[in-house]
Amino acid sequence: MTDTKTVDYSSPEYFEKLNAYWRAANYLSVGQLYLKDNPLLRRPLKASDVKYYPIGHWGTIAGQNFLYAHLNRVINKYNLNMFYIEGPGHGGQVMVSNSYLDGSYSDIYPEITQDEQGMQKLFKQFSFPGGVASHAAAETPGSIHEGGELGYTLSHATGAILDNPDVIAAAVTGDGETETGPLAASWFSNTFINPIHDGAILPIVNMNGFKISNPTILARKSDADLRKYFEGMGWAPIFVEGDDPKVMHPALAKAMDEAIESIKAIQKHARENNDPTQPTWPVIIFRAPKGWTGPKTWDGEPIEGSFRAHQIPIPVNQNDMTHADALVEWLESYKPEELFDENGTLIPELRALAPKGDKRMSTNPITNGGIAPKDLNLPDYRKYALDNTEHGKQVKQDMIVWSDYLRDLIKNNPDNFRIFGPDETMSNRLYSLFEATSRQWLEPIKEPQDQYLAPTGRIIDSQLSEHQAEGFNEGYTLTGRHGLFTSYEAFLRVVDSMLTQHFKWIRKANELDWRTKYPSLNVVSTSTSFQQDHNGYTHQDPGILTHMAEKKPEYIREYLPADANSLLAVSPLIFNSKQTVNILITSKQPRPQYYSIEEATKLANNGLGIIDWASTDQGSKPDIVIAAAGTEPNMESLAAINILHDNFPELKIRYINVIDLLKLRSPERDPRGLSDAEFDHYFTKDTPVLFAYHGFEDLPRDIFFDRHNRNIMFHGYREEGDITTSFDMRVVNELDRFHLAKDVIMHLPEYADKGAAFIQKMDDKLQYHHDYIRENGEDIPEVLDWTWQPLK
Repeated sequence: MTDTKTVDYSSPEYFEKLNAYWRAANYLSVGQLYLKDNPLLRRPLKASDVKYYPIGHWGTIAGQNFLYAHLNRVINKYNLNMFYIEGPGHGGQVMVSNSYLDGSYSDIYPEITQDEQGMQKLFKQFSFPGGVASHAAAETPGSIHEGGELGYTLSHATGAILDNPDVIAAAVTGDGETETGPLAASWFSNTFINPIHDGAILPIVNMNGFKISNPTILARKSDADLRKYFEGMGWAPIFVEGDDPKVMHPALAKAMDEAIESIKAIQKHARENNDPTQPTWPVIIFRAPKGWTGPKTWDGEPIEGSFRAHQIPIPVNQNDMTHADALVEWLESYKPEELFDENGTLIPELRALAPKGDKRMSTNPITNGGIAPKDLNLPDYRKYALDNTEHGKQVKQDMIVWSDYLRDLIKNNPDNFRIFGPDETMSNRLYSLFEATSRQWLEPIKEPQDQYLAPTGRIIDSQLSEHQAEGFNEGYTLTGRHGLFTSYEAFLRVVDSMLTQHFKWIRKANELDWRTKYPSLNVVSTSTSFQQDHNGYTHQDPGILTHMAEKKPEYIREYLPADANSLLAVSPLIFNSKQTVNILITSKQPRPQYYSIEEATKLANNGLGIIDWASTDQGSKPDIVIAAAGTEPNMESLAAINILHDNFPELKIRYINVIDLLKLRSPERDPRGLSDAEFDHYFTKDTPVLFAYHGFEDLPRDIFFDRHNRNIMFHGYREEGDITTSFDMRVVNELDRFHLAKDVIMHLPEYADKGAAFIQKMDDKLQYHHDYIRENGEDIPEVLDWTWQPLK
């Protein structure tokens, strides 16, 4: 680190050097856009030096490079533990250029050397086939934040600094990004930051005024209105505006000093006085031109300070060198000969401005798996197990049973496990959690109206925003800790693109040998289509299973435990895993409990299993295979087996319960998949199969498509729903016991004659059900009172 005793961080001489450092970052950033050779322009530029198709963004770059240089300054001045989150979309040159300047890029990628040859490789690889992305992706040193989708800068930053009291996340947002719903909601993140136990975020709005082709809304607001806006949300805005670097350097330095000193004072007071009162954290509003330091005009139109600077501001490429002189003039305006020596290496007096070692934002350990990552200390799930000796006789709520396990998981891991959700922890029946923790909440608490709120807690669910909850979960996980995000099933679709972006990030990270392995992202789906009643059709959509199953299979797990013991048995699989997104479909309503903890453990570890006590094939080839994945499909399949056995005792039935859905896929498509021989062991090659499934039927159809046995009846969610009873939700989607039993007989040719009366009997039951619920408002007694009857 630079010696703070001998450096005047506010002197004109220092700002002159800092300006040169900024020029170097800008030069590297423009070069990455356009050039693939001749990086220091030491010979005349020719067509082969320029990329065939320059791709990337310029408008946000110079402003962010300016901010990055000044963040380096305060890191050195105040000896900070700080890292950078780049919010403004496709500005990937910022983190690449600055990590190259501080040497960390070459440390991580030794082939990108600190000389002219290395600079040439740096330039060529940017947004180039076989190279690096145009945004701050996993291959970018210092990145924890996938820049492909906007809106999550502050929520990721907040998740990262929870339980990291010494860390400051410099969270730079674009003013276009501030218009997104997730980012607008995330200004409320200050409600959840405890100044004693957590770190801090320093939001910086890089307000350059324009999006792709429109002005930004906040940029057209006056400073007075912006002050009201941010103060109203509990922030203290600090304004910096201008386009003259000589004025802007001291102005931003003063603003950053004020912000850092404010953060330190807040934390000092809170920690010395044990006072968790919600503080007013600083936010910097940085107004500088879009495309700053770039071409002023082009073809009679303004470039700098307009939307036209957003991407590639001047038309130069390998096939059109007409205006190459303008590109050369732009690059030479940064005076690279003053910045890099004869070898193409950044001159020592500028390199000295950068922080050293892990003080560099690009190598802060928090950005590569966490400061001190550790595995969870898991309770023994078996001690929470139910005694299901009599299959189906005991009725419990799976999430209540699981909450006992999660309560003790919190106790065992007081500083590296958190639960996130949008105001649904109580609704999701995780009652026992509150025996171990409160919800973390820094706003005023009003008792007795409020419940389980405190400045310190392991649950954050007091903001009604799926984006925020999932963003916190991702930020917490990407910095080496462990989280759980619970949501109503239908509204997981609100964040399915976030899950996609996270998957893409961990997939790319997994391909980099310098990246550590990250704890898995755990997502729990409750209040599912087949178990909630009063919310109706709007709350019925199990499509998250299909959406995530479309991703690369190595990184996705989908678990559908059928009861509480199965849910417990799955727990070590999700909490011990790394580099995956785990989707867990659970029930929160009272349900019969079927599987012993031994059976559940075997099912969880194998992914599926033949249930002997619900089968009558006795090891011989069955007449029908009935399989189920999910709580209600399991229950309805077992009820259908009872009906079939009562009416056709000679029928040889094999029943299979599936927990790990994607394990059914072929190993040609999923490395964990069952071989054809294993698959045929369960489902045979030609026996009719009825597959009862929690979600849309296209997914299991796809799973079974390339197997030997194509004689399959699929029953799942068919986009039928309404405000109705739980059982009627199954009826309208033909996932109920009567439709299942009827379909089995209809697909067995040997029952064509004697099965006719049975089919009519099932139709009569369905009509009776239809009429009864419309008269009485509840399900028919034989459904409400049904319990599993052992097969004789």
